[in-house]
Amino acid sequence: MSDQLIKIWIKLNFAVGQRASFVPGVLELQFIENEGMAFGWALPGVAGKLVLTIFRLVAAIGIGYYLSKLVRSGVHKGLLTCVSFVWAGAIGNIIDSALYGRLFTRSSWGMMADWAEKSEGYAPFLMGNVVDMFHFIVRWPTSFPIESLAGREVFPPIWNLADAAISCGVIAILIGQRAFFREVSDTPGPEKSGVDQSED
Repeated sequence: MSDQLIKIWIKLNFAVGQRASFVPGVLELQFIENEGMAFGWALPGVAGKLVLTIFRLVAAIGIGYYLSKLVRSGVHKGLLTCVSFVWAGAIGNIIDSALYGRLFTRSSWGMMADWAEKSEGYAPFLMGNVVDMFHFIVRWPTSFPIESLAGREVFPPIWNLADAAISCGVIAILIGQRAFFREVSDTPGPEKSGVDQSED
């Protein structure tokens, strides 16, 4: 919900490329639209866009099914939380791709979008663009020992809350996998119970 509220507000109040300070010196709002995956990655052409959106839909259905199995199997709550983050992020970007082309008029440089009237949306169903807006502006020091990074942005991609949810969910799974996937036996075997099974 928060992801969509932010995206709708940005879409209706920012022209493409427009910037505003968010956390001074650290984070700004900069509106862009991307036709592809998280952080602006994309497959080329109309066919690539359609394949990507369908892949998102299939992936979201698969993750939702996997999450329902995890809930029934009583796994670690941390794993449930992480997978839920990934699922929510995937759905957040699917909504953009599937519906925004029908809901809004086109955004462009110097022109903000508006709610679309009937068939005036900027793209067909499943062909909309994903709204991105968060941009870290922190830079490596000019004296940084790796010359190719000196003075450059630490993290250049522009992203949204859905991207962050997916990334944080995946990273947390990788960090916590030993705890999440540890198999604990509910019924210890004879060798763990301390009971002598040998016959007299």
